[in-house]
Amino acid sequence: MNHSKIAKCPVHGANSTTHSSVVSWWPNALNLDILHQHDAKTNPLDQNFSYREEFKKLDFEALKNDLKKLMTDSRDWWPADWGHYGGLMIRMAWHSAGTYRTEDGRGGANTGNQRFAPLNSWPDNVNLDKARRLLWPIKKKYGNKLSWGDLFILAGNMAYESMGFKTFGFGGGREDIWHPEKDTYWGSEKEWLAPTKNRYANVDDRDTLENPLAAVQMGLIYVNPEGVDGVPNPLRTAKDVRMTFKRMAMNDEETLALTAGGHTVGKTHGNGNASILGPSPEGADVQTQGLGWLNPTGKGNAEDTVSSGLEGAWTTTPDRWNHTYFHLLLNYEWESKKSPAGAWQWEPINIKEEDKPFDAHVKGVRRNPIMTDADMAMKMDPEYRKIAERFYKDPKYFEQVFARAWFKLTHRDLGPKSRYLGPDVPKEDLIWQDPIPTASYTLTDAELKDLKSKLLNSGLTPAELICTAWDSARTFRCSDYRGGANGARIRLAPQKNWEGNEPKRLEKVLAKLAEIQAGFSKKISLADLIVLGGSAAVEKAAQAAGVNIQMPFSPGRGDATAEMTDAESFEVLEPIHDGYRNWLKKEYAIEPEKLLLDRTQLMGLTAPEMTVLVGGMRVLGTNHAGTKHGVFTDREGVLSNDFFVAITDMNYSWKPVSENLYDVVDRKTGKTKWTATRIDLVFGSNSILRAYAEHYAQDDNNERFVTDFVKAWTKVMNADRFDLKK
Repeated sequence: MNHSKIAKCPVHGANSTTHSSVVSWWPNALNLDILHQHDAKTNPLDQNFSYREEFKKLDFEALKNDLKKLMTDSRDWWPADWGHYGGLMIRMAWHSAGTYRTEDGRGGANTGNQRFAPLNSWPDNVNLDKARRLLWPIKKKYGNKLSWGDLFILAGNMAYESMGFKTFGFGGGREDIWHPEKDTYWGSEKEWLAPTKNRYANVDDRDTLENPLAAVQMGLIYVNPEGVDGVPNPLRTAKDVRMTFKRMAMNDEETLALTAGGHTVGKTHGNGNASILGPSPEGADVQTQGLGWLNPTGKGNAEDTVSSGLEGAWTTTPDRWNHTYFHLLLNYEWESKKSPAGAWQWEPINIKEEDKPFDAHVKGVRRNPIMTDADMAMKMDPEYRKIAERFYKDPKYFEQVFARAWFKLTHRDLGPKSRYLGPDVPKEDLIWQDPIPTASYTLTDAELKDLKSKLLNSGLTPAELICTAWDSARTFRCSDYRGGANGARIRLAPQKNWEGNEPKRLEKVLAKLAEIQAGFSKKISLADLIVLGGSAAVEKAAQAAGVNIQMPFSPGRGDATAEMTDAESFEVLEPIHDGYRNWLKKEYAIEPEKLLLDRTQLMGLTAPEMTVLVGGMRVLGTNHAGTKHGVFTDREGVLSNDFFVAITDMNYSWKPVSENLYDVVDRKTGKTKWTATRIDLVFGSNSILRAYAEHYAQDDNNERFVTDFVKAWTKVMNADRFDLKK
């Protein structure tokens, strides 16, 4: 193509190399895009569409049978290894789910995000575009009753089932997104597979992997299969494996089971020159129709396929479930060699002919099995070796552990069991699902009125009630549906001891609520009382502002027990900052206002909801430890729009005192009227947030402010009430 002859695009900026966005012109400007993603305008489905209702119409058994038939329906354009697509589909499901990390709950299979960049074009996802295209006829057939997210995972399950392994179960309910996620931080590197030093505080200490990351390099799902930075060293790789899988909520036994179970079937592909592959799907030209990594040599597929660069199968019969992984790994000596594509892999020394797998496409030819550096880590690391020996001696036990670990891997980000759909949902409650007892009672209007009166006259201040309700609910993460007020886990370890929850104040409030609970005429959960106390206090504050409003309240929350709570797994939910309560546990390199955006997005809130909640929380006097920063009002405790009136008032100037503290000075008197933090001031300095602040500061919008605050507050309190959602 002669680019010099291309006409100038008639649409300004569409073909311009000089066009820049607001962010590129002003890189230090606060970017609110994280709160605007997945706008309803991107979703082609009707506003009232309910995936849960559509899924219930699915002929689930027919779907499973169709998937099993697909596994052996080899297509010429992408032939199946050994005539079975099982290995490919398992890899697709694994890599879809395997991006999940516990630190922020982001990643995972929950949204079908593998369809979009960057995941659809990651180096570690080479040729998974073919798996998704093979699934298209099934997605087309079942339509809106089946999301891509559910299809990816179910395809992996049916791959195992069709190869002879019984899976633990399946739960549907993953709703698709319609454009790439912008909220997930995959690393700061600007190139694929950059050296690991880019994401470690100390490259020799593999525990210093940057939070919240789990993968060791940009573009990988887990660890480098060739070894750390591509250099074989199983003992060093073992450290990477342990840290990576820990950040995916897996222990050593689960890690080894997943490694072995995932590598029991299928193969790696590296029979060619990886450097000559075409662009990834997102970078390919239109004629490829979204397929990437096209191979111009040989057949371009089958025996000429190049994916990871390693070449070979792990087991003797990789087209069906078997127990040869540990036999080969533990009974043979292995040496590192280069694959045809030049990648490091391990191959056995003096292997028996009958232990070799047949070639995936060339009939009658046997090939050496291979192991990655991570596989060799399972043999050489002392702790992994003990587990491997047990699995080898007790195959049934290995199968049980793997079945449960695979289920956990593919469902960890789906949330509590109440969100699961379909007939194959296991009956057993698993502790990592954060189980909560069901509460099936109702409250009459008179009983609610009585409870509110008891709460407001308990001796607890409105701020104490509001803070306790907020702290209980703010742990909710829409990334993996963990946390929230349901379960009242704020009264259990570790939450009751978190600094952000002000343990002494919390203990006082919980004790008083327990008294009210014990003295009430009928059974009510502490979880409901915590939320009702906060809502009653907000209602009273609204009335003080001249707005009579009935706070919505839906009983039905249960109280979890310590036995139902994996305390260690909840540590990652600890708030170390909360802009809504104007609190930082310590000073961070990231500006407080950016931390606020991250917290807001995880809670599932929009920019206007964030604005109205911050303004309301300030005048309600709910700052952590009772600080007065940002409390721009002379009538604290009244749900007024005073915060917004002050932040937009040019009768004040704003003078820095320290890095995150400012004096609000009266221009006429020169006296300090209030103090503020960066989070307070950003609602006056950022043009978008100021527009919202001005909206709520208007003389005719105080009632609108109150009603919007109540809506946003109720959304936070009910974020984890999946029983209320259609």
